[in-house]
Amino acid sequence: MNDAVSIATAVREGKVSAVEVTKAAIARIAAQDNQLNCFTAVTAETALTDAARIDREIAQGNHPGILAGVPFAVKNLFDITGLTTLAGSKINAENPAASQDATAVAKLKQAGAVLVGALNMDEYAYGFVTENSHYGATHNPHDLQRVAGGSSGGSAAAVAAGLVPLTLGSDTNGSIRVPAALCGVFGLKPTYSRLSRAGVALFSSSFDHIGPFARSVQDIATVFDALQGEDDRDPICTKRPPELVLPQLKQDISDIRIAIAADYFTKGAEPEALAAVQKVADALNITEYVTIPEAHRARAAAFVITASEGANLHLDKLRRQSPPKVSRPQDFDSATRDRFLAGALIPSSWYLQAQRFRKWYRDRVREVFQNVDVILAPTTPISAPLIGQQIMILDGEEILVRPHLGLFTQPLSFIGLPVLSVPIQRQNALPLGVQLIAAPYKEALILRVAAALEVKGVVSAPIV
Repeated sequence: MNDAVSIATAVREGKVSAVEVTKAAIARIAAQDNQLNCFTAVTAETALTDAARIDREIAQGNHPGILAGVPFAVKNLFDITGLTTLAGSKINAENPAASQDATAVAKLKQAGAVLVGALNMDEYAYGFVTENSHYGATHNPHDLQRVAGGSSGGSAAAVAAGLVPLTLGSDTNGSIRVPAALCGVFGLKPTYSRLSRAGVALFSSSFDHIGPFARSVQDIATVFDALQGEDDRDPICTKRPPELVLPQLKQDISDIRIAIAADYFTKGAEPEALAAVQKVADALNITEYVTIPEAHRARAAAFVITASEGANLHLDKLRRQSPPKVSRPQDFDSATRDRFLAGALIPSSWYLQAQRFRKWYRDRVREVFQNVDVILAPTTPISAPLIGQQIMILDGEEILVRPHLGLFTQPLSFIGLPVLSVPIQRQNALPLGVQLIAAPYKEALILRVAAALEVKGVVSAPIV
Protein backbone atom coordinates (compact mmCIF):
# COMPACT_ATOMS: atom_id res chain seq x y z
CA MET A 1 0.00 0.00 0.00
CA ASN A 2 2.20 2.80 -1.27
CA ASP A 3 -0.47 5.09 -2.67
CA ALA A 4 -2.79 7.29 -0.66
CA VAL A 5 -6.07 5.98 -2.03
CA SER A 6 -5.17 2.36 -1.18
CA ILE A 7 -4.10 3.34 2.33
CA ALA A 8 -7.32 5.26 2.94
CA THR A 9 -9.44 2.38 1.64
CA ALA A 10 -7.65 -0.11 3.89
CA VAL A 11 -8.05 2.16 6.93
CA ARG A 12 -11.75 2.72 6.31
CA GLU A 13 -12.33 -1.03 5.83
CA GLY A 14 -10.48 -1.84 9.06
CA LYS A 15 -7.73 -3.81 7.35
CA VAL A 16 -5.14 -1.59 9.04
CA SER A 17 -5.46 1.13 11.64
CA ALA A 18 -4.58 4.78 11.11
CA VAL A 19 -2.24 4.51 14.10
CA GLU A 20 -0.36 1.60 12.50
CA VAL A 21 0.00 3.52 9.23
CA THR A 22 1.19 6.62 11.06
CA LYS A 23 3.71 4.71 13.17
CA ALA A 24 5.10 3.10 10.01
CA ALA A 25 5.54 6.50 8.36
CA ILE A 26 7.29 7.93 11.43
CA ALA A 27 9.59 4.88 11.48
CA ARG A 28 10.45 5.33 7.79
CA ILE A 29 11.29 8.97 8.36
CA ALA A 30 13.50 8.09 11.35
CA ALA A 31 15.31 5.39 9.36
CA GLN A 32 15.87 7.23 6.07
CA ASP A 33 15.68 10.98 6.51
CA ASN A 34 19.14 11.31 8.02
CA GLN A 35 20.42 10.66 4.48
CA LEU A 36 17.75 12.56 2.55
CA ASN A 37 17.16 15.61 4.79
CA CYS A 38 13.56 16.11 3.66
CA PHE A 39 12.09 17.01 7.07
CA THR A 40 12.79 20.03 9.23
CA ALA A 41 10.25 18.90 11.83
CA VAL A 42 8.40 15.66 12.57
CA THR A 43 5.12 16.06 14.44
CA ALA A 44 4.97 12.48 15.76
CA GLU A 45 2.97 13.15 18.93
CA THR A 46 0.15 15.12 17.32
CA ALA A 47 0.12 12.75 14.33
CA LEU A 48 -0.49 9.74 16.55
CA THR A 49 -3.20 11.64 18.44
CA ASP A 50 -4.94 12.50 15.16
CA ALA A 51 -4.58 8.93 13.90
CA ALA A 52 -6.14 7.54 17.09
CA ARG A 53 -9.08 9.92 16.66
CA ILE A 54 -9.63 8.62 13.11
CA ASP A 55 -9.62 5.03 14.39
CA ARG A 56 -12.24 5.96 17.01
CA GLU A 57 -14.46 7.55 14.34
CA ILE A 58 -14.29 4.39 12.25
CA ALA A 59 -15.09 2.24 15.29
CA GLN A 60 -18.16 4.43 15.91
CA GLY A 61 -19.36 3.93 12.34
CA ASN A 62 -18.55 7.46 11.18
CA HIS A 63 -16.98 8.30 7.80
CA PRO A 64 -13.45 9.56 8.55
CA GLY A 65 -12.82 11.19 5.14
CA ILE A 66 -11.59 10.27 1.70
CA LEU A 67 -7.94 10.38 2.88
CA ALA A 68 -8.53 8.52 6.15
CA GLY A 69 -5.26 7.74 7.89
CA VAL A 70 -3.01 8.84 5.00
CA PRO A 71 0.26 10.40 6.27
CA PHE A 72 1.21 13.68 4.63
CA ALA A 73 3.72 16.47 5.13
CA VAL A 74 3.99 20.06 3.92
CA LYS A 75 6.68 22.47 2.84
CA ASN A 76 7.75 24.48 5.87
CA LEU A 77 6.12 27.67 4.58
CA PHE A 78 2.64 26.28 5.44
CA ASP A 79 1.42 27.22 8.91
CA ILE A 80 1.17 24.24 11.24
CA THR A 81 -0.41 24.80 14.64
CA GLY A 82 2.29 24.73 17.31
CA LEU A 83 5.22 24.99 14.89
CA THR A 84 7.12 28.09 13.80
CA THR A 85 6.71 28.65 10.06
CA LEU A 86 10.30 28.77 8.80
CA ALA A 87 9.92 29.35 5.06
CA GLY A 88 13.46 27.97 4.93
CA SER A 89 14.77 30.95 6.88
CA LYS A 90 17.03 31.35 9.91
CA ILE A 91 15.37 34.68 10.65
CA ASN A 92 11.88 33.20 10.84
CA ALA A 93 13.01 30.56 13.34
CA GLU A 94 12.72 33.27 16.03
CA ASN A 95 9.03 33.87 15.29
CA PRO A 96 6.30 32.48 17.54
CA ALA A 97 4.59 29.23 16.64
CA ALA A 98 1.58 29.33 14.32
CA SER A 99 -1.74 29.53 16.14
CA GLN A 100 -3.73 27.77 13.42
CA ASP A 101 -3.13 25.57 10.40
CA ALA A 102 -2.94 26.90 6.87
CA THR A 103 -6.25 26.36 5.08
CA ALA A 104 -4.76 23.65 2.84
CA VAL A 105 -3.43 21.76 5.88
CA ALA A 106 -6.80 22.04 7.60
CA LYS A 107 -8.64 20.78 4.50
CA LEU A 108 -6.47 17.66 4.23
CA LYS A 109 -6.95 16.97 7.93
CA GLN A 110 -10.71 17.34 7.44
CA ALA A 111 -10.41 14.73 4.68
CA GLY A 112 -8.84 12.38 7.24
CA ALA A 113 -5.16 12.77 6.33
CA VAL A 114 -2.61 12.77 9.16
CA LEU A 115 0.08 15.47 9.21
CA VAL A 116 3.49 14.06 10.16
CA GLY A 117 5.78 17.04 9.65
CA ALA A 118 7.27 20.00 7.80
CA LEU A 119 9.63 19.79 4.83
CA ASN A 120 12.85 21.43 3.72
CA MET A 121 12.95 24.10 1.00
CA ASP A 122 15.03 26.88 -0.52
CA GLU A 123 15.08 29.95 1.71
CA TYR A 124 11.94 32.02 1.18
CA ALA A 125 11.13 29.72 -1.80
CA TYR A 126 13.73 31.54 -3.91
CA GLY A 127 15.56 28.77 -5.71
CA PHE A 128 15.35 25.59 -7.74
CA VAL A 129 17.71 23.26 -5.82
CA THR A 130 16.84 23.09 -2.06
CA GLU A 131 20.44 23.63 -1.04
CA ASN A 132 19.55 25.51 2.13
CA SER A 133 22.52 27.03 3.95
CA HIS A 134 20.63 26.97 7.29
CA TYR A 135 18.97 23.53 7.20
CA GLY A 136 21.16 21.68 4.70
CA ALA A 137 20.57 20.33 1.21
CA THR A 138 17.81 17.85 0.47
CA HIS A 139 19.24 14.86 -1.42
CA ASN A 140 17.64 13.26 -4.44
CA PRO A 141 16.50 9.72 -3.51
CA HIS A 142 17.60 8.44 -6.95
CA ASP A 143 21.18 9.62 -6.37
CA LEU A 144 22.14 11.11 -3.01
CA GLN A 145 24.87 13.19 -4.64
CA ARG A 146 22.29 15.13 -6.64
CA VAL A 147 19.79 17.88 -5.88
CA ALA A 148 16.13 17.19 -5.31
CA GLY A 149 15.16 20.39 -7.12
CA GLY A 150 13.36 23.27 -5.52
CA SER A 151 12.14 25.20 -3.95
CA SER A 152 9.83 22.37 -2.81
CA GLY A 153 12.66 19.84 -2.78
CA GLY A 154 11.78 18.25 0.55
CA SER A 155 8.21 17.74 -0.64
CA ALA A 156 9.22 15.93 -3.83
CA ALA A 157 11.98 13.83 -2.28
CA ALA A 158 9.78 12.66 0.61
CA VAL A 159 7.24 11.25 -1.85
CA ALA A 160 9.88 9.77 -4.17
CA ALA A 161 11.54 7.96 -1.25
CA GLY A 162 8.21 6.63 0.04
CA LEU A 163 8.45 8.42 3.38
CA VAL A 164 4.90 9.68 2.88
CA PRO A 165 2.51 9.21 -0.05
CA LEU A 166 1.38 12.86 -0.21
CA THR A 167 2.97 16.26 0.30
CA LEU A 168 2.15 19.88 -0.41
CA GLY A 169 4.47 22.45 -1.93
CA SER A 170 4.33 25.88 -3.52
CA ASP A 171 5.14 27.04 -7.03
CA THR A 172 6.13 30.56 -8.07
CA ASN A 173 8.29 29.96 -11.14
CA GLY A 174 8.40 26.17 -11.13
CA SER A 175 8.95 25.16 -7.53
CA ILE A 176 6.52 22.22 -7.67
CA ARG A 177 7.24 21.07 -11.21
CA VAL A 178 11.05 21.21 -11.15
CA PRO A 179 11.51 18.98 -8.06
CA ALA A 180 8.70 16.69 -9.22
CA ALA A 181 10.57 16.12 -12.48
CA LEU A 182 14.01 15.68 -10.90
CA CYS A 183 12.68 13.26 -8.24
CA GLY A 184 10.39 11.34 -10.58
CA VAL A 185 6.96 12.03 -9.05
CA PHE A 186 3.74 13.77 -10.09
CA GLY A 187 3.50 17.46 -9.20
CA LEU A 188 0.48 19.68 -9.89
CA LYS A 189 0.54 23.46 -10.12
CA PRO A 190 -3.15 24.36 -10.38
CA THR A 191 -4.59 27.52 -11.91
CA TYR A 192 -3.50 30.66 -10.07
CA SER A 193 -5.97 31.38 -7.23
CA ARG A 194 -7.70 27.99 -7.61
CA LEU A 195 -6.52 26.81 -4.17
CA SER A 196 -6.33 28.86 -0.99
CA ARG A 197 -2.94 30.24 0.09
CA ALA A 198 -4.18 31.36 3.52
CA GLY A 199 -1.55 30.55 6.11
CA VAL A 200 1.21 30.19 3.52
CA ALA A 201 4.33 32.41 3.59
CA LEU A 202 4.42 34.09 0.20
CA PHE A 203 7.37 34.83 -2.06
CA SER A 204 5.72 36.72 -4.93
CA SER A 205 2.02 37.30 -4.35
CA SER A 206 0.99 37.68 -7.97
CA PHE A 207 2.67 34.35 -8.88
CA ASP A 208 2.43 32.02 -5.89
CA HIS A 209 0.43 28.79 -6.13
CA ILE A 210 0.13 25.78 -3.85
CA GLY A 211 -0.25 22.19 -5.02
CA PRO A 212 0.29 18.50 -4.29
CA PHE A 213 2.95 15.87 -4.95
CA ALA A 214 2.10 12.16 -5.20
CA ARG A 215 3.05 8.91 -6.92
CA SER A 216 -0.17 8.43 -8.89
CA VAL A 217 -2.63 10.50 -10.87
CA GLN A 218 -5.49 9.23 -8.72
CA ASP A 219 -3.76 10.49 -5.58
CA ILE A 220 -3.09 13.90 -7.15
CA ALA A 221 -6.74 14.19 -8.22
CA THR A 222 -7.99 13.11 -4.79
CA VAL A 223 -5.91 15.75 -3.01
CA PHE A 224 -6.80 18.44 -5.55
CA ASP A 225 -10.50 17.74 -5.03
CA ALA A 226 -10.07 17.89 -1.24
CA LEU A 227 -8.28 21.26 -1.46
CA GLN A 228 -10.80 23.03 -3.71
CA GLY A 229 -13.26 25.62 -2.44
CA GLU A 230 -13.40 29.32 -1.72
CA ASP A 231 -11.77 30.73 1.39
CA ASP A 232 -12.47 34.09 2.99
CA ARG A 233 -9.01 33.98 4.59
CA ASP A 234 -7.45 34.31 1.12
CA PRO A 235 -8.78 37.34 -0.79
CA ILE A 236 -7.50 36.08 -4.15
CA CYS A 237 -8.94 32.57 -3.78
CA THR A 238 -11.47 31.93 -6.55
CA LYS A 239 -15.21 32.00 -5.88
CA ARG A 240 -15.62 29.50 -8.71
CA PRO A 241 -17.48 26.34 -7.58
CA PRO A 242 -15.25 23.25 -7.18
CA GLU A 243 -15.08 20.85 -10.12
CA LEU A 244 -14.33 17.35 -8.89
CA VAL A 245 -11.66 15.77 -11.07
CA LEU A 246 -11.51 12.27 -9.59
CA PRO A 247 -14.75 11.05 -11.23
CA GLN A 248 -13.46 12.16 -14.66
CA LEU A 249 -10.12 10.33 -14.69
CA LYS A 250 -11.27 7.26 -16.60
CA GLN A 251 -13.03 9.20 -19.33
CA ASP A 252 -11.90 8.68 -22.92
CA ILE A 253 -9.44 11.36 -24.06
CA SER A 254 -10.12 11.19 -27.82
CA ASP A 255 -12.00 14.49 -27.55
CA ILE A 256 -8.97 16.29 -26.09
CA ARG A 257 -6.87 18.18 -28.65
CA ILE A 258 -3.20 17.76 -27.74
CA ALA A 259 -0.11 19.35 -29.29
CA ILE A 260 3.62 19.69 -28.63
CA ALA A 261 5.12 23.06 -27.68
CA ALA A 262 7.47 24.18 -30.47
CA ASP A 263 10.22 26.78 -30.81
CA TYR A 264 11.28 28.01 -27.35
CA PHE A 265 10.40 24.70 -25.71
CA THR A 266 12.54 22.68 -28.11
CA LYS A 267 15.77 24.60 -27.49
CA GLY A 268 18.30 24.75 -24.69
CA ALA A 269 17.67 21.24 -23.39
CA GLU A 270 19.54 17.97 -23.29
CA PRO A 271 18.36 15.51 -25.97
CA GLU A 272 16.98 13.23 -23.23
CA ALA A 273 14.59 15.96 -22.04
CA LEU A 274 13.21 16.43 -25.54
CA ALA A 275 13.05 12.66 -26.04
CA ALA A 276 10.85 12.43 -22.93
CA VAL A 277 8.33 14.77 -24.58
CA GLN A 278 8.48 12.74 -27.77
CA LYS A 279 7.84 9.54 -25.81
CA VAL A 280 4.61 11.04 -24.48
CA ALA A 281 3.64 12.35 -27.91
CA ASP A 282 4.23 8.95 -29.51
CA ALA A 283 2.13 7.20 -26.87
CA LEU A 284 -0.72 9.61 -27.63
CA ASN A 285 -0.16 9.60 -31.42
CA ILE A 286 0.43 13.35 -31.37
CA THR A 287 2.24 15.00 -34.28
CA GLU A 288 0.88 18.57 -34.13
CA TYR A 289 3.08 21.42 -32.88
CA VAL A 290 1.97 24.81 -31.56
CA THR A 291 3.93 27.92 -30.72
CA ILE A 292 3.50 29.78 -27.46
CA PRO A 293 4.54 33.23 -28.64
CA GLU A 294 7.25 35.27 -26.89
CA ALA A 295 7.89 32.65 -24.20
CA HIS A 296 11.46 33.92 -23.78
CA ARG A 297 10.16 37.41 -22.97
CA ALA A 298 7.63 35.92 -20.57
CA ARG A 299 10.47 34.29 -18.68
CA ALA A 300 12.42 37.56 -18.56
CA ALA A 301 9.36 39.46 -17.32
CA ALA A 302 8.75 36.75 -14.70
CA PHE A 303 12.26 37.33 -13.35
CA VAL A 304 11.59 41.06 -13.06
CA ILE A 305 8.25 40.73 -11.28
CA THR A 306 9.18 37.95 -8.85
CA ALA A 307 12.48 39.58 -7.93
CA SER A 308 10.76 42.92 -7.33
CA GLU A 309 7.87 41.51 -5.31
CA GLY A 310 10.10 39.18 -3.30
CA ALA A 311 12.55 41.94 -2.45
CA ASN A 312 9.74 44.24 -1.36
CA LEU A 313 8.51 41.65 1.17
CA HIS A 314 11.92 41.52 2.86
CA LEU A 315 13.15 45.08 2.36
CA ASP A 316 13.29 46.07 6.03
CA LYS A 317 15.38 43.02 6.90
CA LEU A 318 17.73 43.72 3.98
CA ARG A 319 18.32 47.37 4.91
CA ARG A 320 21.32 48.05 7.10
CA GLN A 321 19.78 51.33 8.24
CA SER A 322 16.67 49.61 9.62
CA PRO A 323 16.35 49.31 13.44
CA PRO A 324 18.83 46.73 14.81
CA LYS A 325 16.15 44.17 15.68
CA VAL A 326 14.71 44.46 12.15
CA SER A 327 17.85 44.70 10.02
CA ARG A 328 19.13 41.15 9.41
CA PRO A 329 21.04 41.09 6.08
CA GLN A 330 23.77 38.88 7.57
CA ASP A 331 21.21 36.20 8.46
CA PHE A 332 20.00 35.54 4.92
CA ASP A 333 21.43 32.77 2.78
CA SER A 334 23.99 34.79 0.80
CA ALA A 335 22.57 33.69 -2.57
CA THR A 336 19.02 34.61 -1.56
CA ARG A 337 20.17 37.95 -0.13
CA ASP A 338 22.00 38.86 -3.34
CA ARG A 339 18.97 38.05 -5.50
CA PHE A 340 16.68 40.07 -3.24
CA LEU A 341 19.08 43.02 -3.27
CA ALA A 342 19.19 42.89 -7.06
CA GLY A 343 15.39 42.80 -7.09
CA ALA A 344 15.21 45.85 -4.84
CA LEU A 345 17.21 47.81 -7.41
CA ILE A 346 14.88 47.07 -10.33
CA PRO A 347 13.31 50.34 -11.55
CA SER A 348 9.57 50.61 -11.07
CA SER A 349 9.21 51.33 -14.79
CA TRP A 350 10.61 47.85 -15.55
CA TYR A 351 8.12 46.26 -13.17
CA LEU A 352 5.21 48.14 -14.72
CA GLN A 353 6.29 47.24 -18.24
CA ALA A 354 6.64 43.58 -17.25
CA GLN A 355 3.07 43.65 -15.92
CA ARG A 356 1.82 45.26 -19.14
CA PHE A 357 3.57 42.56 -21.15
CA ARG A 358 2.00 39.97 -18.86
CA LYS A 359 -1.49 41.04 -19.94
CA TRP A 360 -0.51 40.99 -23.61
CA TYR A 361 1.07 37.54 -23.24
CA ARG A 362 -1.99 36.16 -21.43
CA ASP A 363 -4.19 37.26 -24.33
CA ARG A 364 -1.87 35.64 -26.92
CA VAL A 365 -1.77 32.33 -25.04
CA ARG A 366 -5.55 32.40 -24.69
CA GLU A 367 -5.66 32.49 -28.50
CA VAL A 368 -3.44 29.40 -28.66
CA PHE A 369 -5.90 27.49 -26.50
CA GLN A 370 -8.71 28.20 -28.96
CA ASN A 371 -7.16 25.52 -31.18
CA VAL A 372 -5.71 23.08 -28.65
CA ASP A 373 -6.68 21.79 -25.19
CA VAL A 374 -3.43 20.38 -23.78
CA ILE A 375 0.18 21.22 -24.66
CA LEU A 376 3.25 19.05 -24.00
CA ALA A 377 6.62 20.53 -23.01
CA PRO A 378 9.74 19.47 -21.08
CA THR A 379 9.68 20.25 -17.37
CA THR A 380 13.43 20.79 -16.94
CA PRO A 381 16.23 21.09 -19.50
CA ILE A 382 18.34 18.46 -17.71
CA SER A 383 18.04 15.71 -15.12
CA ALA A 384 19.13 16.42 -11.55
CA PRO A 385 22.55 18.15 -11.33
CA LEU A 386 25.03 17.42 -8.58
CA ILE A 387 24.67 19.17 -5.23
CA GLY A 388 26.88 22.24 -5.35
CA GLN A 389 27.10 22.24 -9.15
CA GLN A 390 27.14 25.81 -10.39
CA ILE A 391 27.47 25.45 -14.17
CA MET A 392 25.84 23.24 -16.79
CA ILE A 393 26.49 23.09 -20.51
CA LEU A 394 23.54 23.30 -22.88
CA ASP A 395 23.84 23.79 -26.64
CA GLY A 396 27.58 24.22 -26.15
CA GLU A 397 27.11 27.14 -23.73
CA GLU A 398 28.07 27.34 -20.07
CA ILE A 399 25.07 28.58 -18.09
CA LEU A 400 24.19 28.81 -14.39
CA VAL A 401 22.34 25.82 -12.99
CA ARG A 402 20.04 27.47 -10.45
CA PRO A 403 18.10 29.94 -12.59
CA HIS A 404 18.02 27.76 -15.70
CA LEU A 405 16.30 24.77 -14.10
CA GLY A 406 13.14 26.88 -14.50
CA LEU A 407 13.72 27.54 -18.19
CA PHE A 408 10.52 25.78 -19.27
CA THR A 409 8.36 26.35 -16.20
CA GLN A 410 8.53 30.15 -15.78
CA PRO A 411 6.67 31.16 -18.97
CA LEU A 412 3.68 29.11 -17.80
CA SER A 413 3.34 30.17 -14.17
CA PHE A 414 3.82 33.74 -15.43
CA ILE A 415 0.13 33.71 -16.39
CA GLY A 416 -1.09 31.15 -13.86
CA LEU A 417 -1.81 28.23 -16.20
CA PRO A 418 -2.58 24.82 -14.66
CA VAL A 419 0.33 22.42 -15.28
CA LEU A 420 1.02 18.85 -14.21
CA SER A 421 4.57 17.50 -14.35
CA VAL A 422 4.42 13.76 -15.03
CA PRO A 423 7.39 11.41 -14.39
CA ILE A 424 8.62 9.57 -17.47
CA GLN A 425 9.46 5.91 -17.08
CA ARG A 426 13.19 5.54 -17.84
CA GLN A 427 15.25 2.41 -17.23
CA ASN A 428 18.54 2.87 -15.37
CA ALA A 429 18.46 6.64 -15.77
CA LEU A 430 17.73 9.68 -13.63
CA PRO A 431 14.10 10.86 -13.75
CA LEU A 432 12.79 13.47 -16.14
CA GLY A 433 9.39 15.11 -16.34
CA VAL A 434 7.02 16.34 -19.02
CA GLN A 435 4.62 19.21 -18.47
CA LEU A 436 0.95 18.83 -19.42
CA ILE A 437 -0.37 22.38 -19.84
CA ALA A 438 -3.96 23.61 -20.17
CA ALA A 439 -5.99 26.80 -20.14
CA PRO A 440 -7.08 28.20 -16.75
CA TYR A 441 -9.45 25.99 -14.72
CA LYS A 442 -8.89 23.02 -17.03
CA GLU A 443 -7.10 20.81 -14.51
CA ALA A 444 -9.46 17.97 -15.39
CA LEU A 445 -8.08 17.82 -18.94
CA ILE A 446 -4.44 17.43 -17.93
CA LEU A 447 -5.28 14.89 -15.25
CA ARG A 448 -7.34 12.85 -17.73
CA VAL A 449 -4.41 12.81 -20.17
CA ALA A 450 -2.02 11.87 -17.36
CA ALA A 451 -4.31 9.01 -16.31
CA ALA A 452 -4.32 7.67 -19.86
CA LEU A 453 -0.51 7.84 -19.98
CA GLU A 454 -0.34 6.04 -16.64
CA VAL A 455 -2.48 3.20 -17.99
CA LYS A 456 -0.15 2.93 -20.99
CA GLY A 457 2.85 2.65 -18.65
CA VAL A 458 4.51 5.76 -20.07
CA VAL A 459 4.42 7.69 -16.80
CA SER A 460 4.98 6.23 -13.35
CA ALA A 461 6.59 7.07 -10.02
CA PRO A 462 7.90 3.92 -8.33
CA ILE A 463 9.37 4.24 -4.84
CA VAL A 464 13.15 4.46 -4.94
